Amino acid sequence: MIQKMQKISFLIFHKEYEDFLKRLREIGVVHVIEKQQGVSADESLQRNINLHARYNAVIAAISPLTTDNISANTDICGSLDEYDNLIAEKNQVERSIMQLSQERELLKPWGNFSYEQIVKLENAGYKINFFVCEKKAFDDEWISMYNATIINADKKIYFITVTPALQDLQISAEQQTLPKKSLYDIDNELAELNSSLESYKLSLSQFADANLNAFIAYSNQLQRNIDFTNVQLNGEGLAEGKLILLQGWIPVSNVESVKQELEKERVYYDIEQPTPEDNVPILLSNNKFAKLFEPLTHLYMLPQYNELDLTLFFAPFFMVFFGLCLGDMGYGLLMIVALPIFTKLFQLINPNFTKWLVVLFGLSTIICGSLSGAFFGFSLYDLDISFVKSMKELLYTDNSKMFTLSLIIGVVQILFGMILKAINLTIQCGFKSALGTIGWLILLLTIGVCSLIGVSFSNPIVTALLVIALIGIFLLNSPGKNIFLNIGLGVWDTYNMATGLLGDVLSYVRLFALGLSGGILANVFNQMATGMSPDVPVVGFIVTVLIFLIGHGLNIFMNILGAIVHPMRLTFVEFFKNSGYSGGGVGYNPFK
Repeated sequence: MIQKMQKISFLIFHKEYEDFLKRLREIGVVHVIEKQQGVSADESLQRNINLHARYNAVIAAISPLTTDNISANTDICGSLDEYDNLIAEKNQVERSIMQLSQERELLKPWGNFSYEQIVKLENAGYKINFFVCEKKAFDDEWISMYNATIINADKKIYFITVTPALQDLQISAEQQTLPKKSLYDIDNELAELNSSLESYKLSLSQFADANLNAFIAYSNQLQRNIDFTNVQLNGEGLAEGKLILLQGWIPVSNVESVKQELEKERVYYDIEQPTPEDNVPILLSNNKFAKLFEPLTHLYMLPQYNELDLTLFFAPFFMVFFGLCLGDMGYGLLMIVALPIFTKLFQLINPNFTKWLVVLFGLSTIICGSLSGAFFGFSLYDLDISFVKSMKELLYTDNSKMFTLSLIIGVVQILFGMILKAINLTIQCGFKSALGTIGWLILLLTIGVCSLIGVSFSNPIVTALLVIALIGIFLLNSPGKNIFLNIGLGVWDTYNMATGLLGDVLSYVRLFALGLSGGILANVFNQMATGMSPDVPVVGFIVTVLIFLIGHGLNIFMNILGAIVHPMRLTFVEFFKNSGYSGGGVGYNPFK
């Protein structure tokens, strides 16, 4: 659910404005209404924002460079300029290493020779040329004509010619220009540069140890200054700048405590209810179960203030979806047993996922896995144990039934979403606006129930329900509009329902498909583990265990990703669409 908000307006004497903001920040519950045109024009704020961005970039860069000797000191020892200079010098060394490495690769086929000898020959009137060609392209006549000498004939032929300086060469080969240094010289230079590079890396590591915590503290201080200035600029000057009007939002649960604090101050304030035109910030307030799924709502978008928060309503479905997609009792049990490891894995997907959400997913996987009896790819229901046999009789669901179950879950969630849409429309626009959706609900439920229990559509009660549904769909879908327009909109809705509803329901087949594919892969890895191990006793056991662990590790990782992504798709697309969810709310961000 969405916590109720109230709008608060402050009127402050301009000389007391800064002190008031400091006290307001200590209260820490007011979401200040921003006026962007004032923020962008302030040069001081922009400088702080740019400096804050620079510090954050440096913090991100030096964090991996720290060692166990990191300083707890929050006083900055080094500066951004010092870091920039170290990075510039290190980059220059790396560029030199790269250039020398390229020159070394160019010289490598020619071996180690002294460039001074070539200069001496040139001074004596001879020209040395370096050529490269394919083996079949080499002409033996070049040996007698141009004193060609093969230096290297590995994949290609590398050869030189020694000719008088003015002699014209007619050679169909690629001529190369080599660096004016030897391999020996290059290796010496590379050794020196690599030593310098290690020295710069050590200096950067020492810089990181000495300054990381200090940079973080200063970055946080800059952020506080930015927030303060941002709020300061959102005040509106009145009475020739003598008074400043500042507006914001506070949760209803904090109104009384805020009043008590403000009564102590010399400031005028007014608290009022939000109007439909207000862009009220959203603060979700759910029970412990639904709160675990709030990161998923934030991942999509927050609801608007005047609509339902669907977190509580999609949470049970999402948990079941995850279990069906993973669908292996062994995997679910492993998630709970190795909870810290799997919590870290889930937090790679979303940092706000908690260990209790992982526990719920693990329990759901165990329960849904019991439908097929899968346990690390093995069929648990093949065991000749009385308890297992009883479980199989009670729970076992074959692939055909699992396919049907997936479609049934889809129908249930979509119809539930349409019920929520009717409730949402009633809350936002009144009961009349929900009549079209209610008509569709009556029509779909009537057709579904009659088809399941075999009641004829000619039954008077059924006929009456169908007539009521059609009236809602074609005549009452848009209250206050022309009847012909309503009929046209009803026809358009009918087309969308006919083409979209079936596709929405079929999307839930992915729950069956993902569970089936994961089970097949697990079984394949089991067969590989037993079939590929050699007959050598110890070696065979080690090979079996390695294949089993690596195979199931990959399968669990891939299936967990699928078991998060695909239920998110079913929630954000099929469920939210049929619930009439519009979203787009702004998160509650108090000045504190």
